[in-house]
Amino acid sequence: MHKSINVTGLTLLCCRSSLQVSEEVREYLKTPMFDNWQWEEPEMLVLIQTMFEDLDFVSEFQMETRVLQNFLLEVHSHYNHIAFHNFHHCFCVTQMMYGLIWLTDLKTKLSRTDLLIMLTSALCHDLDHPGYNNVYQINAQTDLALRYNDISPLENHHCAVAFSIICKVRPGLVSPVYPGATSADLSTQGSGSSTPNSSHVTMCILATDMARHNEILNRFRAIQPTFDFTNKEHKEVLMKIMVKVSDISNEARPMSVAEPWLDCLLQEFFNQSDTEKLRGLPVTPFMDRDKVSKPSSQTNFIRFVLLPLFTELTKLFPCLEQHILEPVRRALEYYRELEKNAADLQSSTQTKT
Repeated sequence: MHKSINVTGLTLLCCRSSLQVSEEVREYLKTPMFDNWQWEEPEMLVLIQTMFEDLDFVSEFQMETRVLQNFLLEVHSHYNHIAFHNFHHCFCVTQMMYGLIWLTDLKTKLSRTDLLIMLTSALCHDLDHPGYNNVYQINAQTDLALRYNDISPLENHHCAVAFSIICKVRPGLVSPVYPGATSADLSTQGSGSSTPNSSHVTMCILATDMARHNEILNRFRAIQPTFDFTNKEHKEVLMKIMVKVSDISNEARPMSVAEPWLDCLLQEFFNQSDTEKLRGLPVTPFMDRDKVSKPSSQTNFIRFVLLPLFTELTKLFPCLEQHILEPVRRALEYYRELEKNAADLQSSTQTKT
């Protein structure tokens, strides 16, 4: 799709008082079909600001454009230049969350505060990711693992970085996108607050730890048949599920978008397993380049993680079947076929020798 935004540098975002984003791009941005590979990072920053505007956050929370832009620039600068968990991934997760909000009509079901928490959580969920997962952090006894007592060290770190950015951009406030909230709100736990607070953003980011996947999915599965949008617990579980789905949603995108992401992920995985071998640490099995193939890495992940998760969300929002569930099913068939072809080729080669 033709891009109608021309941004020559990150600093340009800070001095723009209005955005030049066409209606065509705005509609495209609301779909899982969106192709991140066609956009540069400065353009992505403009598009994220567009998301905040089109969800009425800017007007609802009386956001100052300059402060919001500074916040986005700080978020951008705190994503590392690594293969997968970089700013491009941050953008994709945020864009998928944005699209799901529109596709499921959550604007009429949840408060603007809830939606802002979800989009902010997506934006900040992997801040300062080092490219090595929690298992590595714990086995290597890194500073993060020691700091957080081996409990979701990365996710706790992402939260800490998020709130350090918030305090830097506007000292004394919980967030530049939560006007009127003071530092005292950092300890606020009540869900009835008129402004988002740290506990809810933390709740959503911590939910992205895959060690908690079954726990969160099973709770959602239990409440899904009688789901009530006015029930506080139901709503919070849904918010966690929405962030989780957005985080691992690449296979719901067109294969031309999804497959390059898998290459990036495997690059990061293999780098970790190589480091584990060099340091004499336990080697994470699904990251071992000597044992994992591209199709095999996806078939099990789609079967045992993506499909159960996406299926449960689709039960609550049937409209998502065509948008995320069917594409994931097609992706599973694609990788199964690749896996079969690789096995046939190996068998044929062995027969000849």
